[in-house]
Amino acid sequence: MFIDVHCHLTGEEYDAVGGIEQVLQRAKDVGVCRMICSGFDLPSSKQAKTLAERYDAVYFCAGFHPSELDGVQEQDWDELRALCGHEKCVAVGEIGLDYHYENNPAKEKQKAFFIRQLALADELDLPVVLHSRDSAQDTLEILWENRALLRRGGLMHCYSYSLEMTADFMELGLSFSFGGASTFKNGKKAKECVCLIPADHILSETDCPYLTPEPLRGTFPNEPKNVKYVVENFGTIRNEKMEVLEKQLFENAKRLFPKLK
Repeated sequence: MFIDVHCHLTGEEYDAVGGIEQVLQRAKDVGVCRMICSGFDLPSSKQAKTLAERYDAVYFCAGFHPSELDGVQEQDWDELRALCGHEKCVAVGEIGLDYHYENNPAKEKQKAFFIRQLALADELDLPVVLHSRDSAQDTLEILWENRALLRRGGLMHCYSYSLEMTADFMELGLSFSFGGASTFKNGKKAKECVCLIPADHILSETDCPYLTPEPLRGTFPNEPKNVKYVVENFGTIRNEKMEVLEKQLFENAKRLFPKLK
């Protein structure tokens, strides 16, 4: 029994591998029982909702990714609020900061959207799914300054920061999910965190269609079925039995995302 708490299933990448029906069937065949499809803008969030309505195993989150803010209109916030109120929308996300590319929206704009979406999650009594790339300190500062808005907790998805910084995020009550990068030979920081983060704060993801884990690294697109390799790697790093680990990961997901059934 596996769970993929962060995947992207709305792109055209899957047309080359049989389409979304076959992607979901392959996931089911290896024991993936739940998938959370993440929105990154309004259209993808709407598409994620449609998938969640069509397939029992699929849930979704809705939000404005920090790289996708240009063009967002004020009326879009009303649509986002409505999406987040859906019975299968488990979180506001993915939201946060991304300073990796020079052509990303200005930092101040990213921060303003980040805080406004934290407030939306608090208003709707939802957790948040957090994206943070090359922006660790600013992410941490915003979360601490707005910690009253984190009543329902949050997930640092595709976590890649240092073990030392992990303690600061954990003080905020956050959980951490790891994907394919935690299986890579050069994924030292991720492996350290997987090893030492408390068992009740760790979750599994693919972030597909990218970051395909070993032993399939380099294959595109990544799929939810490959989360099993991530979990198997968790077991090796943490020296835990798979049946115990799988149960813990599912319980962690249900605790963080109460709408998950």
